[in-house]
Amino acid sequence: MIHRFAAVLVAFTLALFPALSSAQPLRIEITEGVVEPMPFAVPTFVAETSEGAQYAEELSRVVADDLIGTGLFREIPRDAHISRVSSFAAPVQFADWKAINAQALITGAVSADASGRVVVKFRVWDVFAGTELGQGMQFASTSDGWRRLAHKVADQVYSRLTGESPYFDSRVVFVSETGPKNERQKRLAIMDYDGANVQYLTDSSSIVLAPRFSPDGSRVLYTSYETGFPRIHILSVGDVNSRILQSNEGVMSFAPRFSPDGSMVVYSLTQGSNTDIWAMDVASGATRRLTSGPAIETAPSFSPDGTQIVYESDQSGTQQLYIMPAMGGEGTRISFGEGRYGTPVWSPRGDMIAFTKQNAGRFHIGVMRTNGSEERLLTASFLDEGPTWAPNGRVIMFSRETQGAQGATALYSVDISGRNLKRVRTPAGASDPSWGPLQ
Repeated sequence: MIHRFAAVLVAFTLALFPALSSAQPLRIEITEGVVEPMPFAVPTFVAETSEGAQYAEELSRVVADDLIGTGLFREIPRDAHISRVSSFAAPVQFADWKAINAQALITGAVSADASGRVVVKFRVWDVFAGTELGQGMQFASTSDGWRRLAHKVADQVYSRLTGESPYFDSRVVFVSETGPKNERQKRLAIMDYDGANVQYLTDSSSIVLAPRFSPDGSRVLYTSYETGFPRIHILSVGDVNSRILQSNEGVMSFAPRFSPDGSMVVYSLTQGSNTDIWAMDVASGATRRLTSGPAIETAPSFSPDGTQIVYESDQSGTQQLYIMPAMGGEGTRISFGEGRYGTPVWSPRGDMIAFTKQNAGRFHIGVMRTNGSEERLLTASFLDEGPTWAPNGRVIMFSRETQGAQGATALYSVDISGRNLKRVRTPAGASDPSWGPLQ
């Protein structure tokens, strides 16, 4: 059964089922209404060992920040808490939490040992029903992975309260930018979805553009001017080794993207005055031309099932979006609104396509159904571009640049309803994000 587009692009809504019994658990429903975010409480996690004390506050803080950042939840300040959680096994005093209107409660405990192993366990409670949502769980890692533990806890809480797939335990690869606008230094970097744990994958000796994660997050495709021409490189995230993927000398290749199974790469290749879309088998290097003709065709993106490709082309006279079979062939135009469309990206759910739109001197990030219907613009600014989807298909990250000679680049995110627009913190300017899979 096909749901109406409005039911997919709706505002994240917080309509609570009546929590009168354990048969009707607390749940955020995604509907068309908009109400206040769900109030929740996260007491500082209990430190069960002396070594765990240094992580207890930080872990619980990251869990809270993850939930708040969705726009769906509102934290009740800890100075308003009546109960103090002194033991993970202690009974929950639900009356105390009801008194401050906490509808969801997350309790947790942390232990660590001298070897650097950190263990966190947690529970999620429906306060008004007086019941636990799901079962308690625990995660473990080395000390340098404590933030991932927090994201994993938050993912579980988010899924239990919304019924949606999680996305906090994921990473983003992007282009880090420093220096003045006319002399930008660019290098590849990778970070947690919230901007923490930034690591640099390349230096700034040559311009790099448009990094794209592989489906399993182990590799990154990007375009580099290291040889003087834009050429596609493939980099292993684990050892930070890279190689040129496409070997034709003197030919520009760019805008690469992996197939859903990671075995193929689609990209644009310019020969003379013609730019077409090609496909390459990563293992063998065998190539196949997918489009032909005088138009400029670029920015290909596979559907999640690997059967189709969405791309941009100016064959109609202006930059528009088209869909063709993954093996190549005639494209079908899907964009018909005013203005120009580019950088299309298929949602991991398969139901929508995100894009950049330019119209009347403004840039927008938008989404539409895969047949081009029910277009919706989520943002507007001097320059918004390059959308990328969160692993659960509910949030989009993109680049924004401010106007003028001192204009700066930054990353922003927005949910698919157009709500909860916010900047993603990075150490310097940033552009060209690519959201990776859940780790």
